[in-house]
Amino acid sequence: MKPKPVRTFLSAEWRKLVMINYEIDPQVLLPYLPAKTELDTYNGKHLVSLVGFMFLNTKVLKLAIPFHTNFEEFNLRFYVKHLQNGVEKRGVVFINEIVPGFGIPMVANTLYRENYICRPMKSAVALEDHSLSVSYSFKNKNRWNSVSVSAEDTSIPIEENSLEEFITEHYWGYNKWNGVKTLEYEVTHPKWEVYPVKNFNVDIQFEAIYPKAFSPFLYQKPHSVLLAEGSEIAVKQGRAI
Repeated sequence: MKPKPVRTFLSAEWRKLVMINYEIDPQVLLPYLPAKTELDTYNGKHLVSLVGFMFLNTKVLKLAIPFHTNFEEFNLRFYVKHLQNGVEKRGVVFINEIVPGFGIPMVANTLYRENYICRPMKSAVALEDHSLSVSYSFKNKNRWNSVSVSAEDTSIPIEENSLEEFITEHYWGYNKWNGVKTLEYEVTHPKWEVYPVKNFNVDIQFEAIYPKAFSPFLYQKPHSVLLAEGSEIAVKQGRAI
């Protein structure tokens, strides 16, 4: 008997993803590592990513949530893998996810054990003189925090086995349920393209929004900076493992 197809819980477009990547001591990540997963690395390096992007045309179970269709998200994540029946699934774990409205956090935190929080947010995308500028900001404790990039205006395909592929092609999400159980869900999307980044800026008071052990690494020079175009995505119904 064929297994039943996993239904889509959330569909949307993720667009103009700014990804600021930092090398980090794996000991900082271990307290947040879900059961049955292990840390994933790129060329032996453990990375965390600050990611700002647009959620567009968002639907939950094929229904649009009023005032939660188009909005910004900003998250901090790290990379893991899970071995199932000899197949390696590569995924991400979120330290937290910031959005401007309460609807998505209420649903995702309850059903998916996510770590969404709500903050005022804003974004800007501009194209001028063959240069694409993208910025994302959130307000925390009366202070605006932001990331921004300036990139070439034409996207290019992602090469196999590249850093860009590692960062963008972890297709599973893993959240701690308890000490022995983990919530797993799949995120599907086509292969993305990226815009060559020319300049970037990070202005975030890290210790005010993230666990303090992360701050020494996030204040360092980034390992790399990416700007991905994104695509339509689908978040599948989760399951316990």
